[in-house]
Amino acid sequence: MVFTKHDARNTTKPSSFHSTTRNLPIILFDIMDTVVRDPFYRDVPAFFGMSFDELIECKHPTAWIEFEKGITDEVELAKTFFKDGRPLDLEGLKNCMRKGYYYVEGVEELLYVLKDNNYEMHAFTNYPIWYEMIENKLNISKYLSWTFCSCINGKRKPDPEFYLEVVSHLKVDPGSCIFVDDRIRNVEAVKEVGMIGLHFKNADSLRQDLSLMGIDISTKQTNLQQQ
Repeated sequence: MVFTKHDARNTTKPSSFHSTTRNLPIILFDIMDTVVRDPFYRDVPAFFGMSFDELIECKHPTAWIEFEKGITDEVELAKTFFKDGRPLDLEGLKNCMRKGYYYVEGVEELLYVLKDNNYEMHAFTNYPIWYEMIENKLNISKYLSWTFCSCINGKRKPDPEFYLEVVSHLKVDPGSCIFVDDRIRNVEAVKEVGMIGLHFKNADSLRQDLSLMGIDISTKQTNLQQQ
């Protein structure tokens, strides 16, 4: 599908993120390893003095998932993170992850341009309440709204119900939504509800994909460093 300027129209009441005309399509972003580097794969194993494979073997198979869905809090996570019940340095782990959060190369510049061109953007991500640590460090909300987080919605991608909840909340046709994720399984699942899915590889390829779809990624104002 190619979106043109004719797609920028008042189809529904605009969300609180925009006070003017809703400019379609709406762009939904996975966060970890799409917008923000995920420290789980390198930094966290190093924090525990383990390899990644050793960490996977030691950690409880569902504790993090339950934390991501908001079923448990971080206190409970500290009790259940490891299968053998060994103590977890919760604050140390949080500090490790906080240090490892930074924008994926080139993505912040792209978000800046999309916001500059009045595109409505939302997070659509599997992550626990620690998304607040990401926000506090990187101020992502200046580009997109943290609207759809698994810890808030109680669902995780690729659960079809999570996708349907997104469409219902946005009150637009699913075909007016573009979803970007680094996990191909999540991209394929989004297509089942009629959204457009883009598999994120890097910022340059995403720019090309969006441009080919008619998304305006031209820069109208001063560059990001001058903000």
